[in-house]
Amino acid sequence: MLHTPSVAALPIGRRGVAMVPTPLSQRLAAAGTSGEVVHAFRRARAAFIAGERLDMTALAAQMGVDRTSLFRWVGNRDALLSEVLWSLAEPTLDRIDATERSTGPDRVVAVLTRFTDSLIQAPYFRQFLRGEPVRALKLLTTAASEVQRRFVATVESMLLDEEAAGLALALPAHDLAYLLVRVAESFTFADLIAGERPDTDRAAAALAHVMRTDVPAASRAPATPRVPVPDPRPTTTTTTTTGDP
Repeated sequence: MLHTPSVAALPIGRRGVAMVPTPLSQRLAAAGTSGEVVHAFRRARAAFIAGERLDMTALAAQMGVDRTSLFRWVGNRDALLSEVLWSLAEPTLDRIDATERSTGPDRVVAVLTRFTDSLIQAPYFRQFLRGEPVRALKLLTTAASEVQRRFVATVESMLLDEEAAGLALALPAHDLAYLLVRVAESFTFADLIAGERPDTDRAAAALAHVMRTDVPAASRAPATPRVPVPDPRPTTTTTTTTGDP
């Protein structure tokens, strides 16, 4: 994953594929806008956006081929799903960064917060999480998946942009990027991980804390009330005697 000048010149969403290519992304790039692999990928992407479960047998039938041919074009189901997921993340990241005017740590926090919110709000994405929670977490939150590796690489490249502009990073760029991604994931997938509601405001507050930047008061999550825990030790009453009543 090299943050070369040519990679740095790309919009941030496109950097992920450039730094973490896959056999499928390379075949899609080589095919351009036509060819069986492109048509199969577009059908799979359209089905995912429609909230449908990606069925490789059905996709092969739609393409008029057997499953062996389909797998030769796009790889297995996980590989295809991962590429579809990133193909949706890429333009979202590009659009967010293109409209973000802040710089330094504020830019990093703003881009990640808005991206987290887009995932929380996307109906097809939430449908995928509800329908295949175990697979979703595997493809989205583990290093075995290209999706997380691309996300980390993208955030790392954004941090390196800001470091080159004078921002002092508290950790090496890769380590800080991994931490920020894990924080964003924690709030994006809070319902699957901890049974809690996904929450953009809490994500913003946590990301800002990691980057040591302020979050506008309106965006801060309210503090969770603390319930006092009774002291189990017996209470001892002490009487103090003074010289005067």
